[in-house]
Amino acid sequence: MRWTTLATPIGDLYLAANDNALIQVEFAGVAHGRSGTRGDSAILTLARRQLTEYFAGKRTEFDLPLEMTGTDLQLKVWRALERIPFGKTRTYGQLAVALTKKTQTARAVGVCCGRNPLPVIIPCHRVLGTNGALTGFGGGIWRKEWLLKHEGVLDPELML
Repeated sequence: MRWTTLATPIGDLYLAANDNALIQVEFAGVAHGRSGTRGDSAILTLARRQLTEYFAGKRTEFDLPLEMTGTDLQLKVWRALERIPFGKTRTYGQLAVALTKKTQTARAVGVCCGRNPLPVIIPCHRVLGTNGALTGFGGGIWRKEWLLKHEGVLDPELML
């Protein structure tokens, strides 16, 4: 595994990849430790470029090889997150109903979002609490708010 960092408007991101895919994105101050070798690879170069374009407002979708390991429910939730378009949101309850047909599983969906190994790329920031509440983001609510403003979901004038 190789890893690198990328400076962004929401702090440094730690990016890790194996030979085939991007496997991890973590926020500065939230990282769980570094394993592997610091350095570059074709996948990390591509990920840095696409993330830089996203933060510059020039990219709304990512086209990266991704590899995620998780439970069946986690994988279902993360795949559903990938289908939330740029500038759109869903609630935990909406995802729960779409995936399990039960609103009672909204908390389980939230836990899966919190364990997303590829935040920003897999857009868990686009998932809101009931009535649009900004809740549950492992990188900190301020980052979720920044990302949603960046995507035009939140009006910066209303957030003062």
